[in-house]
Amino acid sequence: MDSFDNEMQLVFQAKSCNEALARMTVAAFLTPLNPTLEELADAKTAVSEAVTNAIIHGYGENGGMVELWCARKGREVFFRITDTGSGIADIAAAMEPMYTTKPEMERSGMGFSFMEAFTDELTVESTVGEGTVVNMKKVIG
Repeated sequence: MDSFDNEMQLVFQAKSCNEALARMTVAAFLTPLNPTLEELADAKTAVSEAVTNAIIHGYGENGGMVELWCARKGREVFFRITDTGSGIADIAAAMEPMYTTKPEMERSGMGFSFMEAFTDELTVESTVGEGTVVNMKKVIG
């Protein structure tokens, strides 16, 4: 197990109003590293996209819980967003730009593309019927 300088975990209901909570939590967690405004915005956007995917695609109208885990080791910051929702049948397809399973909701299909663009590393693990885990890493500075 890695030894981190600091880590935290937040579990919240899969409601769109909690996207802001996730964004504020990430901002507060990063503050001791004195990130640039761009680094801060990138991290908040990436986490927000993962949380949004969990809420909309993982749970839909069913509701559930989303876990946000953050850790720091030096200037490396790790984020993990976990849901126990419907899972992703084809991760490779889901990660393609413009791919969406919710076109009726006017979803852009850019969530994973944004996560990939705004972080240094991105991995996605998912099992249909069990949920999804999104892991991201960002180096600050």
